[in-house]
Amino acid sequence: MANHLVSESSPYLQQHADNPVDWYPWGEQALALSREQDKPILLSIGYSTCHWCHVMAHESFEDEATADLINRDYIAIKVDREERPDLDQIYQSAHTLLTGRSGGWPLTLFLTPDQTPFYGGTYFPPEARYNRPGFKDLLPKVAQAYREHRHDIARQNISLRESLASSAPAPKAGTEPSPAPLASALSQLEKSFDPVHGGFGGAPKFPRPSEIAFCLRRYAAVGNGQVLEMARQTLRKIADGGINDQLGGGFCRYSVDERWLIPHFEKMLYDNGPLLELYADAWRCGGDERFLTVAEETVAWLVREMRAPQGGFYSALDADSEHEEGKFYVWTPQEVAAALAADEYAVLARHYGLDQPANFEGSHWHFHVARPLDQVARELGVKLDDARRLLDSARTKLMSLRAQRVRPGRDEKVLTSWNALMIKGLAHAGRTFGREDWIALAQQAADFIRTDLWRDNRLLASWKDGKANLGGYLDDYAFLLDALVELMQARFRTTDLEFARELAEALLARFEDRDQGGFYFTAHDHETLISRPKSGFDTATPSGNGVAAFALQRLGHLLGETRYLAAAERALKLFYPQIAAQPTGFMSFLAVLEEYLEPPQIVILRGPAEQLAAWQQALATEYRPTTMVLALPSKLENLPGSLDKPATPVVNAWVCQGVKCLPEISDVDILLQVCKAGKIG
Repeated sequence: MANHLVSESSPYLQQHADNPVDWYPWGEQALALSREQDKPILLSIGYSTCHWCHVMAHESFEDEATADLINRDYIAIKVDREERPDLDQIYQSAHTLLTGRSGGWPLTLFLTPDQTPFYGGTYFPPEARYNRPGFKDLLPKVAQAYREHRHDIARQNISLRESLASSAPAPKAGTEPSPAPLASALSQLEKSFDPVHGGFGGAPKFPRPSEIAFCLRRYAAVGNGQVLEMARQTLRKIADGGINDQLGGGFCRYSVDERWLIPHFEKMLYDNGPLLELYADAWRCGGDERFLTVAEETVAWLVREMRAPQGGFYSALDADSEHEEGKFYVWTPQEVAAALAADEYAVLARHYGLDQPANFEGSHWHFHVARPLDQVARELGVKLDDARRLLDSARTKLMSLRAQRVRPGRDEKVLTSWNALMIKGLAHAGRTFGREDWIALAQQAADFIRTDLWRDNRLLASWKDGKANLGGYLDDYAFLLDALVELMQARFRTTDLEFARELAEALLARFEDRDQGGFYFTAHDHETLISRPKSGFDTATPSGNGVAAFALQRLGHLLGETRYLAAAERALKLFYPQIAAQPTGFMSFLAVLEEYLEPPQIVILRGPAEQLAAWQQALATEYRPTTMVLALPSKLENLPGSLDKPATPVVNAWVCQGVKCLPEISDVDILLQVCKAGKIG
């Protein structure tokens, strides 16, 4: 018999709709029942592609005996952390305060009826193991503690709420940002850099795009070749590792080892957008064709497996298929050899490591670049072009064979914030490589969000099966505003400019802390929860506060809108003491700091559309992260004053930085020299 999740749109909640546990979605019905029946809440937070969420579901939530214990003593609430990142942020923080350990998923918390957690953990096995208590033993003990130790729990709850409230940043008088955190962050990254395998720190290894992007920006700012090589080596190792799907493209969430070989196999949209942008920038810094290939394969995966017919992009692919992690992706040499010609197998086996010991659970092989293709060609005595042709044909055959397997589940939610990260990645890579088709994909996704998730000057956070729901969070507004600023540089449309201005106004009106600066994660009219987060720290995705400040600062410079610049400055100054103390945790804000200390260079190109493309492409292939370029065809009308340059029969360029502007430039080579100098005056 179905529980109360049966009509929910979330794929994660739908996965639990037939559990014997009497699950409710988060909402007043369940919260009221907890108060009325004086029962604690069992809160379980996860997401549809989470491996350990599946494990706990099979072991405990599908088990009748465990369900009876839950239904007897608790009101059970299931939350999709991707739809409700507000709840996830609050309760992950609460978990850390309760246990002294970082959280994760599944997150399992026990709440009093006022929504305050008093005990919890992450994954609990059905019986005690892994140094964790058994879930079936734990459930009655926690219920008993709730009945018999109310006073102690109430006292703890007061303390926990106070701790959550005190974690918000407070303004500090006289704060004036300086370049010091930029140097400090670079020093810390240099110390944690893995010179052998790339990346920062040890296993498990996450790509951490914001840190690689910071390295590239520092290279552009100070010309440090060592920091450029840190970024390039990391991106090469990621590209050659198993974290990158060598057959189908697209990046997995992280690597369980320090060599990037064996991933946690789920693929998330929010990783792939920033990585696509990074590979484009790394290509600009030296023209490595491998980086172009990776970008092409990532977009091919995106179009083939993640694009919704309406133009948006789905959220994620599961790590599991047929209840086994990685089963869709791994191989044995025997099945590969049976599918390929002998010369194809000879190339592919050496290139992807099938001639080496099994690297996945002792009996299977997960592809990674074990030897460069030119080395393979030399070993086999064939021309490099022939080796490449044989590898391509082998990959095509294996892709066809893999397509016959049971596919991992796909979470078909379209999330505004994650789509915005991909829109920015597509637009940025599209203008870098001159790929109009990629820019069109970005525009179509932006149009879908504007049409289906923007209503009455409010963004909605999630869309599935034709239905948009849930009020947007800070990340939705901030990431989309940032994406539109990038999209306008790829191919300018007045509709994107109008949308960006509307978003900026809504962001200020609905999220800014008008007294202390910065932005709350939830809107001013959001439901009241036990805490209202306002964080500047980067997590798996960039900080909403950092991206909001960055996008507002850039749009403020573009339009000459001082209100946007002032809001960005207030946010930067609010978080600056934390940034100075822990700069590597605030990479998004370090980009804000760079452009606060030295405003971005703005290049406005105006002229006939057919001539603009060559100028735009000449600028796009050079890596200048603090230069914005807008190409405005002569026929455009009703532009804001800062962009409304004279339309002439030939292309002219206007270059400004802060309050300084140069006379118009009519020679593209002179313009390139001006941009290379980086500063005006």
